[in-house]
Amino acid sequence: MSDKSISLNKYISSTGKCSRREADQWIEWGLVMINGKQAIKGNRVFENDTVLLNGKVLKNKSKPIYIAFHKPPGITCTTDQRDKDNIIDFINHKKRIFPIGRLDKASSGLILLTNDGDIVNHILREENNHQKEYIVKVDIPISDHFIQKMSSGIKILNTKTKKATVKKLSKNTFSIILTQGLNRQIRRMCEQLNYKVLTLKRIRIMHIELGKIDVGKWRDLTKEEVKDLKS
Repeated sequence: MSDKSISLNKYISSTGKCSRREADQWIEWGLVMINGKQAIKGNRVFENDTVLLNGKVLKNKSKPIYIAFHKPPGITCTTDQRDKDNIIDFINHKKRIFPIGRLDKASSGLILLTNDGDIVNHILREENNHQKEYIVKVDIPISDHFIQKMSSGIKILNTKTKKATVKKLSKNTFSIILTQGLNRQIRRMCEQLNYKVLTLKRIRIMHIELGKIDVGKWRDLTKEEVKDLKS
């Protein structure tokens, strides 16, 4: 037997079933076995090993899928199909896919989905400083102080947000470019300055733009977009 091996969570994600993070959860829940034995986090998979998920042999991944979806408000970025508003049932893709990152239920705009578990960590890894751009409407007129504070950083969730590029677009609307993804970050930042977000729409992730994708619709990424995504 070859001595080459890969980590179990990477092996599972490479089949296109999920991200590595989800794979770790499945391992912890006791859903994974290697060669008839219960798997644990940290296990490695060798060439001739047999890996079972829920009693079924994991098969090699089919052709990679990368799509850009215009999420409507009210859809939840989860693969948990017990949630009646889950993104997977809404898109109803013929292949198993999962979202890269998240966009909170009340927000709309661009989110990427894939069956390539290996690319998820690359895109979400904070130190890569990948940009995400949003258009936000708030309940009261935007002041210069608001723009300055949002740009320089605000304390939320026991940390200070990174510097951001913020521009006033109209009386109550601004754009913001972030390089981090704290939970409900923009909404929390606005709340700290006594502003309430009325609408929040993501229009860009890295080099991929929402463009003219209609609400509730999706498109496949181009070969060039995928190439840049992986580089």
